[in-house]
Amino acid sequence: MGNPLHLKSLNHISLLCKSLEESIDFYEDVLGFVPIRRPGSFNFDGAWLFGFGIGIHLLQSENPEKMQKKGKINPKDNHISFQCESMAAVEKKLKDMGIQHVRALVEEGGIQVEQLFFHDPDGFMIEICDCDNLPVIPLAGEIAQSCSYLNLERMQQQMQPMVQQERAI
Repeated sequence: MGNPLHLKSLNHISLLCKSLEESIDFYEDVLGFVPIRRPGSFNFDGAWLFGFGIGIHLLQSENPEKMQKKGKINPKDNHISFQCESMAAVEKKLKDMGIQHVRALVEEGGIQVEQLFFHDPDGFMIEICDCDNLPVIPLAGEIAQSCSYLNLERMQQQMQPMVQQERAI
């Protein structure tokens, strides 16, 4: 059990695009990702973006006209989720930008988590949530921590050797 593949973190997701330019604009302007250098050895159009500790690799479709049309927003569809600081601010921004979205609410043991779902230009689902409200409770244990707390704890453990090394210098 444990970590059989010795994974460290999510590196990137890769998404096929009808229009590379439109998708770059969306991930920059709506979600705040930053374009980064992409290896020049690729023989196909694409773009790499980075933000919030993960990469998004956009790939230009060779047959954009054959890509599936954007459907109804369905929170049970494949999606990527981002934690936010203020659900009200996110919803206001989506409304100001004219981005259609769907609200959802999850409740567990008196704790509520708000969710907003919307599509990128190619129909890929994006979720914005305040999921840190819900504790992460392993099925086999008693530990209860939020997602951000787990990440903070992990980062602190990784930084400890560097801090000790700097102090020794």
